[in-house]
Amino acid sequence: MTSSADSLVARRPLRGLLRGLCAALVVAGQMALPVPAAAQNLPGMGDGEMTAASERHLGDQIARELYRDPDYIDDPVLGEYVNDIWQRLLAAARTRGELTPELDERFAWTILLGRDPTVNAFALPGGYLGVNLGLIAVVGSRDELATVLGHELSHVTQRHISRMMAKQNKQMPLMLAGMILGAIAASKSRSPDAGQAVIMGSQAAFMQNQLGFSRDMEREADRIGFGVMTQAGYAPQGAASMFEKLQYASRLNDNGSYPYLRSHPLTGERIADMQARFQLQAGKTAPVPLAMDHAMISARARVLTRPGVDVLRLAADAPSSAEFARSAPAQQAGTLYAAALSANELRDFKSARALAQKLEARAAGDPAAARLARLLSAEIELAAGAAPAAAAMLNPAAKDRPEMLLAAQAAVATGKPAPMVQPLRDWVATHPRDATAWHTLSTLYGAQNETIRAVRADAESNVAMLDYPGARDRFRAAQDLIRQSASDPRIAVDHYEASIIDTRARAVEALVKEQAADKPPR
Repeated sequence: MTSSADSLVARRPLRGLLRGLCAALVVAGQMALPVPAAAQNLPGMGDGEMTAASERHLGDQIARELYRDPDYIDDPVLGEYVNDIWQRLLAAARTRGELTPELDERFAWTILLGRDPTVNAFALPGGYLGVNLGLIAVVGSRDELATVLGHELSHVTQRHISRMMAKQNKQMPLMLAGMILGAIAASKSRSPDAGQAVIMGSQAAFMQNQLGFSRDMEREADRIGFGVMTQAGYAPQGAASMFEKLQYASRLNDNGSYPYLRSHPLTGERIADMQARFQLQAGKTAPVPLAMDHAMISARARVLTRPGVDVLRLAADAPSSAEFARSAPAQQAGTLYAAALSANELRDFKSARALAQKLEARAAGDPAAARLARLLSAEIELAAGAAPAAAAMLNPAAKDRPEMLLAAQAAVATGKPAPMVQPLRDWVATHPRDATAWHTLSTLYGAQNETIRAVRADAESNVAMLDYPGARDRFRAAQDLIRQSASDPRIAVDHYEASIIDTRARAVEALVKEQAADKPPR
């Protein structure tokens, strides 16, 4: 017979144990809720998996939060570079049959850049891909970056997220059964330790099963991603060198854990696999040389991670070191680019201009690098308040996104916005999810006193970032201006534009109601 004190000691852990069990049951119950009828009618991609539409919907919820994150950055120069690789990989995945027409149509296939300095990229539901600037800063070639992007793309095309969630749902009853048995054992034996042992055992078995499934996914993504990146024309040696770099730079998979407790295969194992695949590619054994434009892109990524004033000062002074004089031309270009951009970030425009001039001289023989150097010089002039000098460096008829957006900024700053309106309108017509382009077009309209068009473009920018309540408010503001125009002749109204605003306002209102019914992702 136990004393009352002993009984109290025994009951307290059990009470906590049962509270944990109840919480787990609530979570499991939420996971087991029936899918709405509308979602059940959508086509699936495999037994027990989420539908493509449901996965895209989940991805939109997550992306909406990432767009609001202070670390999110839409840098046109970096975005263009990464997206060029991404589009080539998508084309290769279509050619190989990895990317099905349904996924191609339903998923977003959008890259979100973050200022995070860690070496990482991650696939999200619905075709979104997160890429940290820290990754771009350390890769030594397009081929290495293509290896990572191809790997993450393969996670999406192979529906790994959907498969993982389906497997968790199937195994959840087994884990809950183990937890219930543990609670019963504890109550009968009056020994909480016995119950905890059973519960921990069931949880460990569940986790081990999931880890094994994840390892298989990683191997599959390695294999298919390698095929996609080589199909796209990237050098296979980039895969082996990228895994070696990951092992050295981040040690993400070499933390001393036993192989069977890792969610990813051993980095050494994956390196060996990539080297074996690389050796099968006849005639492709030379290492990938550092390209001058890639060195400059990596330098830009390093600076835009916001490393701090001290680091920026060191970068700005680097071209004066003895090591700079001994480095190769591509490395010198990267160092000069980082120095000029760092000086610009420090608002030392005199030094930034001088360094940019040296960079342009260094890059003169490489067209891709020379273009990046010219765009950086224009960026520095805009930051320094010398918009006419920036405009003189830019081509207002350019079709590429970085130059077009810089030219639009220069046009607004010089008070000559009209020539850039049509190029931006053409761009958003074919790229309606480009929030930055819509916002820039809004600025152009505002500079021309076309207020209603400016408000509508600003609303479309909110839509592109999945901020439907914000877009609704802007569309309502545009409608209010249209109503005011009846009594205020100063407000010019294009009835075609007014019709578009009314149509878009109704569509966005429906999206707001749908978004309000969603629970935020956890």
